[in-house]
Parts: sequence; C-alpha cells; structure tokens
Amino acid sequence: MKVAAHRLAVDTPHGWDARIYRRIQSEAGEQSFPIMHAANFALPSIRGDFGSGAVDRMRRDDVLVVLLEFDEPSAQTALFANRGVPRPRADEFHPTQLQRVLPGQSGGQWFFNTGDRAFCLYVVLGSHHRRARLLPHVHNLLDRLTIR
Repeated sequence: MKVAAHRLAVDTPHGWDARIYRRIQSEAGEQSFPIMHAANFALPSIRGDFGSGAVDRMRRDDVLVVLLEFDEPSAQTALFANRGVPRPRADEFHPTQLQRVLPGQSGGQWFFNTGDRAFCLYVVLGSHHRRARLLPHVHNLLDRLTIR
C-alpha cells in the first residue's frame, strides 16, 4: 500500500498500516508539521505523535516506526546535523529509550536532516530481546520511504 502526503511517501510492505498527516493547527497559531506512523499491525485511529495508543497494543513481534518533521530552521542545528535517513542498529535500541517504558519493549530515536527538512525517527520494537530479528522489518520500511 502506498501512502503519500506532505512530500513524504512510503510503499509499505505487505501487512503494514501507515498514515501520513498533519495535526490541525491550534487557535494560538502554532505551526504543525507532517507525522508518519507505520506499523506491522493495525494502527488505532487515535494516536499521539510518538505513537501513544499504538504502543499499548504492541505484541512481541510488532514494530512501530514514527517520523516527525520539525521546522525548517531546525535542519541547520547541531541536533539535526546527521544527513539522510538513519539506518538503526540493534545495539542502539534500549527499553529506557521509549517515550513511555512498557514491559519488554525497546526503542530508539534518531535526529537527521534532508536538505532543508529536519526529522526525528522514533522506532518502537515489541521485544527488546528480539530486536535483532525485528530490525530488518524497520530497514525494509525505511528503504521504501521517500522524502521530497
């Protein structure tokens, strides 16, 4: 299934669910940026930016990939200095890297830029012990991601 919006596109592997959207701007005029959620399980209709609502449903073989865009000036900062979509390694995942620690799960977070666009890649794995086995699913999805 190909999902595309806001100059992001992903052609998901079979059995994956993905959404690309922007939150509705607040009345205070805060700017919103694109968010992509992709998972090898059915995503719930209501999710937080970092996947709350989805991570609660994850089983040990589940993977959640979140891509959040930040404002354009952020692309020039030290935090987003790494260029191009990261290629996470199994040793970069840890249970304490989660936005909210859930038993057995593991996570990782990477900041990067693609030209004038700044992003955070956040990945949650259903099992820390199975991270080496689950990581190829993450790489397969990231290989199918296009940022224009």
